[in-house]
Amino acid sequence: MKNIKEKVILITGASSGIGRQLALDLAEKGARLILVSRTEDNLLLLKEQIVSSGGYPPAVWPMDVGDGTRIDHLLPRLLEEMPAIDILINNAGFGKFDHFVDADMKEIEAMFDVNVIGLMRFCSHVLPSMVKARSGLIINVASQAGKIATPKSAAYSATKHAVLGFSNSLRLEMKPHGINVMTVNPGPIKTNFFEVADSSGTYAKNVEKMMLSPEKVLREIISAIEKGKREVNLPAWMNAGAKVYHAAPGLIEKVGGRFFNQK
Repeated sequence: MKNIKEKVILITGASSGIGRQLALDLAEKGARLILVSRTEDNLLLLKEQIVSSGGYPPAVWPMDVGDGTRIDHLLPRLLEEMPAIDILINNAGFGKFDHFVDADMKEIEAMFDVNVIGLMRFCSHVLPSMVKARSGLIINVASQAGKIATPKSAAYSATKHAVLGFSNSLRLEMKPHGINVMTVNPGPIKTNFFEVADSSGTYAKNVEKMMLSPEKVLREIISAIEKGKREVNLPAWMNAGAKVYHAAPGLIEKVGGRFFNQK
C-alpha cells in the first residue's frame, strides 16, 4: 500500500469527524472512495467538496452501520456495482459516558451494534474478495480505551476491547492470504465525538490540553497505510501508560485515581 493513488477505499462514518477529513486527505492523494454514513446530505456535501478539489467523484452509500438488516441488503449490491475494495476503514462508532449502574441498556446495545457487530459485518462482506485477490487492508478504528479502561466508560471500553480482540485474531487469520489488519488506537481527539459521549462537557474540558488534533491523527493513519503498520497508537505517552498498566494493573489503579477520574 505504498501508493494510495487509484486504490479503492471504503470508509464508514465518513460524513463527520476523522472519517470526513480522512476522506478528503485520501481523495487528495488520488484514492477512489466509497463513503458510508447515516446522513446522506452530509455525504453529498462531502462528495461535492472532493470533486471541487479535483478528486475522483466518490460513491455515496447512506446506511446505518448499526442496522444489520440494511447492511446485509445493501453491501452485496455495493460490492457487485463497485470495483474491488483495496482498503476497508471501519471508522464508524460512538460512545456514551455513564456510570454503568446509571447506563441505558438500549444505548449500550446500540454501541455494540455499531462499534463491534457493524464493524464485523463489514469485514465479513468485504474479506472474501480480498482473500480471492490475496491482497487488501482492513483498518479498524479502536481506542486507547480498549487498552486501559476508566470509570464511566465500562460499556464503551468493552466495545473497543472487543474490536482489538477481533482485530488481533483476524490479523493472524488473514496473514497467509496477504491481507493486513491494522488497528488505530487514539486517545481523545478534538472532534464532535464528545457531543454525544460527554453531553455535560466535563470530560472534554478536563482533557482539553491533552486532546489530539485531527490533523496529527490523520497524518499518522495515512503514514501507517503506506508503511503497512500493525497499529497506530496515539499519543505515545498514553500508549506507554497502557503498557505499564498491563504490567502492573493494581499499582496503576492505586496511584492513578485522579487521572482516571476525568469524566
